[in-house]
Amino acid sequence: MTLEDNFRQQGLRNQLIETLKQKGITSDAVLEAMKSVPRHWFLDTVFLEKAYEDVAFPIGEDQTISHPFTVAFMTSLLEIKKRDKVLEIGTGSGYQGSVLSKMGAKVYSIERNKVLYSKTKKFLNLAGFQLNTFLGDGTLGLPQYAPFDKIIVTAGGPNIPQALMEQLAVGGLMVIPVGDKNTQKMIRITRVSAQEFQREELQDFRFVPLLGEDGW
Repeated sequence: MTLEDNFRQQGLRNQLIETLKQKGITSDAVLEAMKSVPRHWFLDTVFLEKAYEDVAFPIGEDQTISHPFTVAFMTSLLEIKKRDKVLEIGTGSGYQGSVLSKMGAKVYSIERNKVLYSKTKKFLNLAGFQLNTFLGDGTLGLPQYAPFDKIIVTAGGPNIPQALMEQLAVGGLMVIPVGDKNTQKMIRITRVSAQEFQREELQDFRFVPLLGEDGW
């Protein structure tokens, strides 16, 4: 890619940030991270000219990279602080996890699809993004690394997996879309104490299905 292409992509990224602001994203930390992570790196070159539009794109294996607004919205809900330990369910292209990493979080990310996992792991290593990636059933989490300050689920499930509730630290936040296979309500869970959780229901989204033992 030429220097001119790099400037063009940065310009498109700046336009995307303005679009996200207009749609209600106010977190400077989230906007700055998304401004600095090149979304087009995570997409097939056929989508290069549209990489910074607020749309989802296929990434193979019947999976998608989420709309930038969705990434920004979920990331804002997590209220990321530097050195937060974050569990991501659904590595996908690696874009969401890379935004979290850019914000200073230590990201543990699970992908259940072996082909996608191998492809994304190789790309992240080459691109220099610091994510700890794992192949496995995301609905079961990573109990060996728990507790987590924040948990983000990037697929829509029929319920909130019990294993993820248990792996959330006291004072921690989890963001997960819950509903049927067509539409999900974004849910934010706060673990108030060892036994008490608070639940907030936010707006509707549409995600790929959360597959696994405690998913679809």
